[in-house]
Amino acid sequence: MSDGPIESNPDILGGAPVFSGTRVPVRILIEYLEAGDPLDAILDDFPTVSRDRAVAVLERVKAMLAGEAPEEPV
Repeated sequence: MSDGPIESNPDILGGAPVFSGTRVPVRILIEYLEAGDPLDAILDDFPTVSRDRAVAVLERVKAMLAGEAPEEPV
């Protein structure tokens, strides 16, 4: 398991980025938000994803977009 909010392991969903400690792809978070769903909807549908972990992923993406965080490692 990773210390960060995201991990990628070739043995889990073919290496797709997932929430650490789960098999839930990070893309699910983006897809829900794009559809206008609130964060609570994601958390209800994927109980293995904690609010803290989801917020940490969003903060990481925000920092990456601002050029404040390296993209690797996940």
